[in-house]
Amino acid sequence: MEGKEEDVRLGANRYSERQPIGTAAQGTDEKDYKEPPPAPLFEAEELTSWSFYRAGIAEFVATFLFLYISILTVMGVSKSSSKCATVGIQGIAWSFGGMIFALVYCTAGISGGHINPAVTFGLFLARKLSLTRALFYMVMQCLGAICGAGVVKGFQQGLYMGAGGGANAVNPGYTKGDGLGAEIVGTFVLVYTVFSATDAKRSARDSHVPILAPLPIGFAVFLVHLATIPITGTGINPARSLGAAIIYNRSHAWNDHWIFWVGPFIGAALAAIYHVVIIRAIPFKSRD
Repeated sequence: MEGKEEDVRLGANRYSERQPIGTAAQGTDEKDYKEPPPAPLFEAEELTSWSFYRAGIAEFVATFLFLYISILTVMGVSKSSSKCATVGIQGIAWSFGGMIFALVYCTAGISGGHINPAVTFGLFLARKLSLTRALFYMVMQCLGAICGAGVVKGFQQGLYMGAGGGANAVNPGYTKGDGLGAEIVGTFVLVYTVFSATDAKRSARDSHVPILAPLPIGFAVFLVHLATIPITGTGINPARSLGAAIIYNRSHAWNDHWIFWVGPFIGAALAAIYHVVIIRAIPFKSRD
């Protein structure tokens, strides 16, 4: 019996604690991941690579599908006299969030699955991609959004024009400041989630993260829509707002349109600064 107790004692203490925990973990120099190098500001070689244009096409198609499905959902809710007979605001929110979940999953390995100029802008500020690629993505996203909204209008033009075309605007009872604030905070939530879900450090330690990354991103879009549809119809995506506004083409769709570019870009910039400087403290670390 004494021999068994000795075996248990030795087994329990055979391996020393190697992984620091708590505040001690923050000061260790040991890493189980490698910080990716910052992307160059301009990379001319990209312009001669097929993968560069393939990624842009993927962003175009993804944003096209995103606008097509989400705007069709909005039209379905708008044409009904009773919201109880349709999916309602919750269904609209699920449509936007669910499409982002599916499309990020499909395109993450090709283009990164941005589908949003604000996300692209935030990742660019964090040096995750070059200026060349960022601008190309934004152009393709906007074109995809315009085409997606255009197809919806082509299917049911009367309903589309009568229901506002899914265009974003500050709703009655709210000020432009309210709308701008909602867009800033909503985009911050989205872009911060993107940074956290795709963090190199987390991906290295949790093997399931690359598979599940689209889920929290789509869920963040869903939650933000629940909160801000009553305020602005929820932009948080300049391409989505631009596509709907261009195809709807009514003066009131452009009155507040600057909010849906300025707000998301400010929110994305704040999320990038928060993640890079505060959460990861990358400017204060020496790169190996």
